[in-house]
Amino acid sequence: MNYGGSPSLLLASTDLSPVLEHNPAGRSPFLLTCDHYGRLIPSPLGDLGLPESELVRHIAWDIGIAGVATKLSDLLGAHLIAQPYSRLVIDCNRPPHVASSVPLISEATTIPGNEGLSREAAELRRTQIFDPYHRRIDDIIDERARQGMPTVLVSLHSFTPVYAGIARPWHIGTLYHHDKALPPLLLKHLRAEGDLVVGDNEPYAVSDETDYTIPVHGEQRGLMNSGIEIRQDLISDQAGETAWAERLACILGEIETTLRAEALI
Repeated sequence: MNYGGSPSLLLASTDLSPVLEHNPAGRSPFLLTCDHYGRLIPSPLGDLGLPESELVRHIAWDIGIAGVATKLSDLLGAHLIAQPYSRLVIDCNRPPHVASSVPLISEATTIPGNEGLSREAAELRRTQIFDPYHRRIDDIIDERARQGMPTVLVSLHSFTPVYAGIARPWHIGTLYHHDKALPPLLLKHLRAEGDLVVGDNEPYAVSDETDYTIPVHGEQRGLMNSGIEIRQDLISDQAGETAWAERLACILGEIETTLRAEALI
């Protein structure tokens, strides 16, 4: 295990861009985001002092959601904007000023590479990973508006089946705060599936202090929006990813029809 101190340049020339995009020409009204798509660590940071057994766990990324998001993007013809770097480097769904933005502990695991981090080092993570990702989302929303394209923001996540020793019964959850249009439709369609335990703001609820993507890009921009959380054991292989992408594509397609019929998009 190793981790760097406070490099002056966070992303080396061999490191991946902090913004991944799939299907950028997609014309769907749904704009998909995936804040915890990947688990990469910038090479100057080594492994943050963690063994690989920790870096493959849910603390580092949203297991399975990358496959779901990419497949869903293809099925809907929707633009996907995703973050390939681990939430342990900087959490791109947390306001930068909160302690969990660069976590010292995740669940019960201490993150050595985040201990004693200087203000400058934390700022480097924000300016080179967090900011480009969210700036791109902003730019795409602006561009869609200029083109007269409606935008419905869907933020895709996954959650661990057991957290801090407590089992979570939900198969999927809809996460929201102020939007009264999209979340009720999602809940209605998910419950109509008949074989799902559906969380209504479970296992998490959206707030300005615990979230960033939905409050900033959805609520502040006046867009219909919702987060979707899928339990990780259901999407732990390609078959599960495909099944859930297909299920969500059908549901979101039906919702699009409803929104258009009601002249909401």
